[in-house]
Amino acid sequence: MKQHTYQTTVEWVGNSGRGTSSYTAYERDFIASALNKPNILGSADPAFRGDKTRWNPEDMLLASISACHKLWYLHFCAVNNIIVQAYRDEAIAIMDEGSSEQAGRFISATLKPRVRISSESDAVKALALHENAHHACFIANSLNFPVKCEAIIEKD
Repeated sequence: MKQHTYQTTVEWVGNSGRGTSSYTAYERDFIASALNKPNILGSADPAFRGDKTRWNPEDMLLASISACHKLWYLHFCAVNNIIVQAYRDEAIAIMDEGSSEQAGRFISATLKPRVRISSESDAVKALALHENAHHACFIANSLNFPVKCEAIIEKD
């Protein structure tokens, strides 16, 4: 089996001078980085005292699911003579904070790709290839919650 290794660095940059002396004494900001790639400015979700202008881990998880699906979908279209002209996914995910007895977790994600294909491409096949992409997606295959796809295919 072929394996791939990934390495990232997440550095907390939210020390306001008092460290974590109290829950309100520090910012949740961080910088995610990887060699030869632009940094990602991150924080917690605003519901957890984070900066709404920065990516939070929940945003990044959903974007990862969406991006992985899109990459596989474009691959399957390319090898099946479907010419994709545009692709935009306005994905949504739901996280349940849990309770004092149970940790929070994501309970679902729904991808909503709107795909524009060439007029000579087969729209039925283009729609069906989303299922192939879902089954091939490394990220979706690693999750313990359902990922649905509600794709819309438009022709030029």
